[in-house]
Amino acid sequence: MVRRVDVTGTDGVRLAAWEFADSPKGRAESERAPGILLLHGLMGRSAHWASPARWLSERHRPVGLDQRGHGRSDKPAEGPYTRDAYVADAEAAIEQLGLAPVVLIGHSMGALTAWQLAAKRPDLVKALIICDMRASALGAASQREWEDWFASWPLPFATLADVRKWFGEDDPWVERPNPSRGEFFAEVMAERADGWRPVFSREQMLRSRATWVYDAHWEELAQVRCPTLVLRGIDGELGRAEAQEMVRVLPRGQYAEVADAGHLVHYDQPEGWRTAVEPFLEQLAEDHPDDGDEEEGRDDRDPSAADPAIP
Repeated sequence: MVRRVDVTGTDGVRLAAWEFADSPKGRAESERAPGILLLHGLMGRSAHWASPARWLSERHRPVGLDQRGHGRSDKPAEGPYTRDAYVADAEAAIEQLGLAPVVLIGHSMGALTAWQLAAKRPDLVKALIICDMRASALGAASQREWEDWFASWPLPFATLADVRKWFGEDDPWVERPNPSRGEFFAEVMAERADGWRPVFSREQMLRSRATWVYDAHWEELAQVRCPTLVLRGIDGELGRAEAQEMVRVLPRGQYAEVADAGHLVHYDQPEGWRTAVEPFLEQLAEDHPDDGDEEEGRDDRDPSAADPAIP
């Protein structure tokens, strides 16, 4: 069973959070389980985490957050859609839902939000999983490519079958047929009077993206003190060399990859994603048998005093 819980984000924005826990032991015990906050990527929604959340709920309390401008959350015309706003929203969700100390699992833009929050509020974050998100700047050309791509969408779609076919086969960005990509986009469409359109504003998505594509994020990554898994799809956007450099920069980084997966790694290959993630979570459980205990030997120095090698 999935339960919706509304959260108040920064500037009073209403955010839809989704409790995925379906514990046979009851809700009260489920809410005492270790918390996990799932953060989708740009254009995504919490429903994209449904498959991983099923097994996560066996031992954890997984909660998905529809970030501002996405899913069932508010989409204020004027925003803000800044990095600070996204991070503050996730911070508010953790505190209002009582998830701390939380494991943050983020995909793409959601992963950046997760590591920025882990750097800002280490007291709230137990561990971090970064799914297919680069720390390097993508640059102005990347933003122009996205503008052109959004303009190419043949909106409105007559049917959901048309949505699946275009994003899974006909989209110029698709190198070979990818049914899971078609399904991914079908989940972020809603039927309007003239056909099927995205639940988000493409203009707002570009504004959100513009706040992070021009800058590198290595310095914030280096400030993350908790155990962190950097996970990539073999055919995703995060290359192996950059992923391994991210692991090196992270004070407590680990690396994993999923074969036959693209950028939508947890959606492309949910079983492969589980195989990569589960040992990391089991290791956390062994290292932290009681979430209330302080981690032995934890480094409580000011993260800003660290001097990692940042590319």
